[in-house]
Amino acid sequence: MPSSASLGQSKASESLTGVIERITFHAEDSGYTVARLKVSGFQDLVTITGNFSNIQAGQTLQLRGHWQNHPKHGQQFQVVQYTETKPATLTGLEKYLGSGLIKGVGPVTAKRIVACFGLETLEVIENRIDRLIEVEGIGRKRVAQIQKAWSAQKAIKEVMVFLQGHGVSTLYAVKIFKQYGERAIAVVTDNPYQLAEDIFGIGFITADKIAQNLGVSPWSKFRYQSGLIHVLGAAAEEGH
Repeated sequence: MPSSASLGQSKASESLTGVIERITFHAEDSGYTVARLKVSGFQDLVTITGNFSNIQAGQTLQLRGHWQNHPKHGQQFQVVQYTETKPATLTGLEKYLGSGLIKGVGPVTAKRIVACFGLETLEVIENRIDRLIEVEGIGRKRVAQIQKAWSAQKAIKEVMVFLQGHGVSTLYAVKIFKQYGERAIAVVTDNPYQLAEDIFGIGFITADKIAQNLGVSPWSKFRYQSGLIHVLGAAAEEGH
Protein backbone atom coordinates (compact mmCIF):
# COMPACT_ATOMS: atom_id res chain seq x y z
CA MET A 1 0.00 0.00 0.00
CA PRO A 2 1.26 3.53 -0.72
CA SER A 3 2.87 5.27 2.24
CA SER A 4 0.95 7.86 4.22
CA ALA A 5 3.21 10.52 2.81
CA SER A 6 2.35 9.58 -0.76
CA LEU A 7 -1.39 9.53 0.01
CA GLY A 8 -1.77 12.49 2.32
CA GLN A 9 -4.13 15.14 1.03
CA SER A 10 -3.06 14.79 -2.60
CA LYS A 11 -5.74 15.57 -5.14
CA ALA A 12 -3.83 14.02 -8.02
CA SER A 13 -6.11 11.76 -10.04
CA GLU A 14 -5.25 8.07 -9.79
CA SER A 15 -6.73 4.74 -10.87
CA LEU A 16 -7.56 1.68 -8.78
CA THR A 17 -8.96 -1.70 -9.80
CA GLY A 18 -10.28 -4.12 -7.24
CA VAL A 19 -13.09 -6.29 -5.93
CA ILE A 20 -15.71 -5.00 -3.51
CA GLU A 21 -15.38 -7.04 -0.32
CA ARG A 22 -18.20 -5.43 1.62
CA ILE A 23 -20.46 -2.40 1.72
CA THR A 24 -20.13 -0.35 4.90
CA PHE A 25 -22.78 2.24 4.02
CA HIS A 26 -25.06 2.99 1.07
CA ALA A 27 -27.67 5.77 0.84
CA GLU A 28 -30.49 4.85 -1.54
CA ASP A 29 -31.49 8.45 -2.28
CA SER A 30 -28.08 9.88 -3.21
CA GLY A 31 -26.10 6.72 -3.89
CA TYR A 32 -23.37 7.85 -1.48
CA THR A 33 -21.40 4.77 -0.50
CA VAL A 34 -18.58 3.70 1.77
CA ALA A 35 -17.11 0.32 0.83
CA ARG A 36 -14.06 -1.84 1.30
CA LEU A 37 -12.07 -2.79 -1.80
CA LYS A 38 -9.57 -5.60 -2.25
CA VAL A 39 -6.77 -4.35 -4.49
CA SER A 40 -3.91 -6.48 -5.80
CA GLY A 41 -0.62 -5.38 -4.22
CA PHE A 42 -2.28 -3.76 -1.20
CA GLN A 43 -1.84 -5.57 2.10
CA ASP A 44 -5.03 -4.17 3.61
CA LEU A 45 -8.47 -3.51 2.21
CA VAL A 46 -8.91 0.00 0.79
CA THR A 47 -11.78 2.18 1.95
CA ILE A 48 -13.52 3.87 -0.97
CA THR A 49 -16.18 6.58 -0.91
CA GLY A 50 -18.33 8.00 -3.69
CA ASN A 51 -21.71 7.94 -5.40
CA PHE A 52 -22.82 4.65 -6.96
CA SER A 53 -26.14 3.87 -8.61
CA ASN A 54 -25.88 0.25 -7.54
CA ILE A 55 -23.05 -1.54 -5.82
CA GLN A 56 -22.69 -5.03 -4.41
CA ALA A 57 -19.99 -7.17 -2.81
CA GLY A 58 -18.16 -9.18 -5.44
CA GLN A 59 -18.23 -6.53 -8.15
CA THR A 60 -14.92 -5.80 -9.88
CA LEU A 61 -14.57 -2.05 -10.39
CA GLN A 62 -12.15 0.23 -12.19
CA LEU A 63 -12.06 3.48 -10.23
CA ARG A 64 -10.78 6.95 -10.96
CA GLY A 65 -10.35 9.42 -8.11
CA HIS A 66 -7.94 10.67 -5.46
CA TRP A 67 -6.71 9.83 -1.99
CA GLN A 68 -7.80 11.80 1.03
CA ASN A 69 -6.99 11.56 4.72
CA HIS A 70 -10.16 11.44 6.83
CA PRO A 71 -9.49 12.80 10.35
CA LYS A 72 -11.38 9.92 11.97
CA HIS A 73 -11.24 7.01 9.50
CA GLY A 74 -7.80 7.52 7.96
CA GLN A 75 -6.83 7.06 4.34
CA GLN A 76 -9.68 6.75 1.86
CA PHE A 77 -9.98 6.73 -1.91
CA GLN A 78 -12.60 9.21 -3.11
CA VAL A 79 -14.14 7.94 -6.34
CA VAL A 80 -14.92 10.43 -9.10
CA GLN A 81 -15.71 7.95 -11.86
CA TYR A 82 -16.09 4.20 -12.09
CA THR A 83 -16.78 1.35 -14.50
CA GLU A 84 -17.55 -2.27 -13.76
CA THR A 85 -15.58 -5.14 -15.26
CA LYS A 86 -16.40 -8.84 -15.28
CA PRO A 87 -14.99 -11.02 -12.46
CA ALA A 88 -12.01 -12.97 -13.75
CA THR A 89 -11.97 -15.90 -11.30
CA LEU A 90 -14.45 -18.60 -10.27
CA THR A 91 -14.42 -17.30 -6.69
CA GLY A 92 -15.08 -13.79 -7.96
CA LEU A 93 -17.99 -15.03 -10.07
CA GLU A 94 -19.53 -16.87 -7.12
CA LYS A 95 -19.27 -13.82 -4.89
CA TYR A 96 -20.58 -11.52 -7.63
CA LEU A 97 -23.66 -13.62 -8.43
CA GLY A 98 -24.38 -14.49 -4.80
CA SER A 99 -24.08 -10.94 -3.46
CA GLY A 100 -27.75 -10.05 -3.90
CA LEU A 101 -27.10 -8.27 -7.18
CA ILE A 102 -29.52 -10.60 -8.98
CA LYS A 103 -32.83 -11.34 -7.30
CA GLY A 104 -33.34 -15.07 -7.05
CA VAL A 105 -29.65 -15.94 -6.85
CA GLY A 106 -28.09 -16.42 -3.43
CA PRO A 107 -24.68 -17.84 -2.46
CA VAL A 108 -25.76 -21.50 -2.78
CA THR A 109 -27.37 -21.03 -6.20
CA ALA A 110 -24.43 -18.93 -7.38
CA LYS A 111 -22.02 -21.70 -6.42
CA ARG A 112 -24.08 -24.23 -8.40
CA ILE A 113 -24.26 -21.99 -11.47
CA VAL A 114 -20.53 -21.32 -11.51
CA ALA A 115 -19.78 -25.02 -10.92
CA CYS A 116 -21.86 -25.80 -14.00
CA PHE A 117 -20.62 -23.12 -16.40
CA GLY A 118 -17.26 -22.00 -15.01
CA LEU A 119 -15.76 -18.84 -16.47
CA GLU A 120 -18.47 -18.82 -19.16
CA THR A 121 -21.14 -18.16 -16.52
CA LEU A 122 -21.79 -14.51 -17.36
CA GLU A 123 -21.82 -15.22 -21.10
CA VAL A 124 -24.45 -17.91 -20.50
CA ILE A 125 -26.62 -15.57 -18.42
CA GLU A 126 -26.23 -12.79 -20.99
CA ASN A 127 -26.85 -14.76 -24.19
CA ARG A 128 -28.07 -18.29 -23.38
CA ILE A 129 -29.97 -17.86 -20.14
CA ASP A 130 -32.31 -20.79 -20.87
CA ARG A 131 -29.37 -23.05 -20.11
CA LEU A 132 -29.73 -22.21 -16.42
CA ILE A 133 -32.32 -25.00 -16.18
CA GLU A 134 -29.31 -27.32 -16.41
CA VAL A 135 -28.41 -26.20 -12.89
CA GLU A 136 -29.88 -28.22 -10.02
CA GLY A 137 -32.70 -26.40 -8.27
CA ILE A 138 -33.40 -23.88 -11.06
CA GLY A 139 -36.65 -24.21 -12.99
CA ARG A 140 -38.11 -22.15 -15.82
CA LYS A 141 -39.97 -19.81 -13.46
CA ARG A 142 -36.75 -18.99 -11.65
CA VAL A 143 -34.90 -18.54 -14.94
CA ALA A 144 -37.47 -15.89 -15.93
CA GLN A 145 -36.98 -14.15 -12.58
CA ILE A 146 -33.19 -14.14 -12.99
CA GLN A 147 -33.50 -12.86 -16.57
CA LYS A 148 -35.66 -9.93 -15.45
CA ALA A 149 -33.24 -9.00 -12.65
CA TRP A 150 -30.23 -9.28 -14.99
CA SER A 151 -31.91 -7.00 -17.55
CA ALA A 152 -32.51 -4.40 -14.86
CA GLN A 153 -28.84 -4.45 -13.86
CA LYS A 154 -27.80 -4.17 -17.50
CA ALA A 155 -30.02 -1.11 -17.93
CA ILE A 156 -28.36 0.59 -14.95
CA LYS A 157 -24.91 -0.01 -16.44
CA GLU A 158 -25.95 1.30 -19.86
CA VAL A 159 -27.34 4.51 -18.37
CA MET A 160 -24.25 5.13 -16.25
CA VAL A 161 -21.86 4.48 -19.15
CA PHE A 162 -23.86 6.84 -21.39
CA LEU A 163 -23.99 9.67 -18.85
CA GLN A 164 -20.34 9.41 -17.78
CA GLY A 165 -19.34 9.20 -21.42
CA HIS A 166 -20.90 12.64 -21.94
CA GLY A 167 -19.13 14.33 -19.06
CA VAL A 168 -21.80 13.82 -16.40
CA SER A 169 -20.20 13.37 -12.98
CA THR A 170 -20.91 10.20 -11.02
CA LEU A 171 -22.86 12.22 -8.44
CA TYR A 172 -25.24 13.68 -11.03
CA ALA A 173 -25.40 10.42 -13.00
CA VAL A 174 -26.69 8.63 -9.90
CA LYS A 175 -29.31 11.32 -9.30
CA ILE A 176 -30.42 11.20 -12.93
CA PHE A 177 -30.82 7.43 -12.85
CA LYS A 178 -32.70 7.56 -9.54
CA GLN A 179 -35.11 10.09 -11.09
CA TYR A 180 -35.76 8.52 -14.50
CA GLY A 181 -34.62 4.90 -14.29
CA GLU A 182 -34.38 3.20 -17.68
CA ARG A 183 -35.82 6.34 -19.32
CA ALA A 184 -32.75 8.37 -18.35
CA ILE A 185 -30.96 8.15 -21.72
CA ALA A 186 -34.10 9.10 -23.64
CA VAL A 187 -34.90 12.05 -21.34
CA VAL A 188 -31.36 13.45 -21.35
CA THR A 189 -31.00 13.04 -25.11
CA ASP A 190 -34.35 14.64 -25.88
CA ASN A 191 -34.10 17.58 -23.48
CA PRO A 192 -31.21 17.76 -21.00
CA TYR A 193 -32.63 21.02 -19.62
CA GLN A 194 -35.44 18.97 -18.07
CA LEU A 195 -32.88 17.97 -15.45
CA ALA A 196 -32.89 21.50 -14.04
CA GLU A 197 -36.63 21.21 -13.34
CA ASP A 198 -36.76 17.67 -12.03
CA ILE A 199 -33.59 17.05 -10.04
CA PHE A 200 -32.55 18.86 -6.90
CA GLY A 201 -28.98 20.11 -7.17
CA ILE A 202 -28.95 20.35 -10.96
CA GLY A 203 -29.62 23.88 -12.10
CA PHE A 204 -29.51 25.58 -15.49
CA ILE A 205 -25.72 25.96 -15.53
CA THR A 206 -25.09 22.26 -14.92
CA ALA A 207 -27.81 21.21 -17.36
CA ASP A 208 -26.33 23.58 -19.93
CA LYS A 209 -22.89 21.96 -19.62
CA ILE A 210 -24.45 18.54 -20.08
CA ALA A 211 -26.34 19.81 -23.12
CA GLN A 212 -23.12 21.16 -24.64
CA ASN A 213 -21.41 17.79 -24.16
CA LEU A 214 -24.35 16.14 -25.91
CA GLY A 215 -24.06 18.52 -28.83
CA VAL A 216 -27.35 20.32 -28.25
CA SER A 217 -27.61 23.53 -30.26
CA PRO A 218 -27.08 26.75 -28.25
CA TRP A 219 -30.17 28.05 -30.10
CA SER A 220 -32.36 25.22 -28.83
CA LYS A 221 -35.84 26.30 -27.68
CA PHE A 222 -35.31 24.18 -24.57
CA ARG A 223 -32.22 26.23 -23.72
CA TYR A 224 -34.14 29.50 -24.10
CA GLN A 225 -36.99 28.25 -21.92
CA SER A 226 -34.73 26.91 -19.20
CA GLY A 227 -32.54 30.01 -19.31
CA LEU A 228 -35.53 32.31 -18.83
CA ILE A 229 -36.75 30.27 -15.87
CA HIS A 230 -33.24 30.42 -14.38
CA VAL A 231 -33.00 34.22 -14.78
CA LEU A 232 -36.50 34.82 -13.41
CA GLY A 233 -35.84 32.50 -10.47
CA ALA A 234 -32.60 34.29 -9.61
CA ALA A 235 -34.41 37.66 -9.76
CA ALA A 236 -37.20 36.38 -7.51
CA GLU A 237 -34.69 35.20 -4.91
CA GLU A 238 -33.34 38.76 -4.81
CA GLY A 239 -36.82 40.08 -4.09
CA HIS A 240 -37.68 41.25 -7.58
